[in-house]
Amino acid sequence: NFIGLHFFSPVDKMPLVEIIRGKQTSDETLARAMDFVKKIRKTPIVVNDSRGFYTSRVFATYVTEGLTMLAEGVAPAIIENAGKMAGMPVGPLALADEVSLELMHRVRAQTKKDLGDAYKSDGSEPVLQTMVEKLGRIGKKAGKGFYDYPADGKKRLWADLAKHFPVKAEQPDVQDVIKRLVYIQSVETARCLEEKVVIDVRDADVGSIMGWGFPPSRGGTVSNIDSVGVKPFVAECDTLAQKYGARFTPPKLLRDMADQGKAFYAA
Repeated sequence: NFIGLHFFSPVDKMPLVEIIRGKQTSDETLARAMDFVKKIRKTPIVVNDSRGFYTSRVFATYVTEGLTMLAEGVAPAIIENAGKMAGMPVGPLALADEVSLELMHRVRAQTKKDLGDAYKSDGSEPVLQTMVEKLGRIGKKAGKGFYDYPADGKKRLWADLAKHFPVKAEQPDVQDVIKRLVYIQSVETARCLEEKVVIDVRDADVGSIMGWGFPPSRGGTVSNIDSVGVKPFVAECDTLAQKYGARFTPPKLLRDMADQGKAFYAA
């Protein structure tokens, strides 16, 4: 009789509810949850229980990639503008401030504790440690994070960011930054499909657009792969993996589809 209902902030405006089914959740309980979500005029997607569910797990890759670029020496303005140029509502650094750097840091610490030796660190971890533990800049709720939030004006990138995260003289092409921010979300979605966290590709697409604002023009995280073409997407991800790390490595599901000439949506 147990099931999860994951709402999105702000609840009055966000249309999605992620229904999280446990291993022993009955069909009747799922049906009741679907009925409830429809009665409150929200759009449901159904996923299986897993750490971060589907939406939080994939959404986090966008923010994490932005923080990793900051650690690499990419200019903050390029990161933020690339996110918006990709079609995301806001840049990854602004989104991190909204979510709360302190919360992200706590989640990371709990994950590390829970997973033990299986935990894998990434390029964003030193950034969070510096911002939260060393600088006390925990996000928008405190009025200071990657951005400053003056009472009498618009938010602006913190002027001293470069002191703590030096900007390299040679900057990447903005299209490369856009590709990293978009492709990392689609790769993680493919992993969720492979692991049966998400069963229906339509749920994955709807969830990505309505849940965290993946660019509607790209059709969702799964449709984005189909739009590029599974085979070229796999090839581009292999290139990204060689340049930036194993997180871009396509899962077996994508490689098999590429070899067989398949797409997620049949023509």
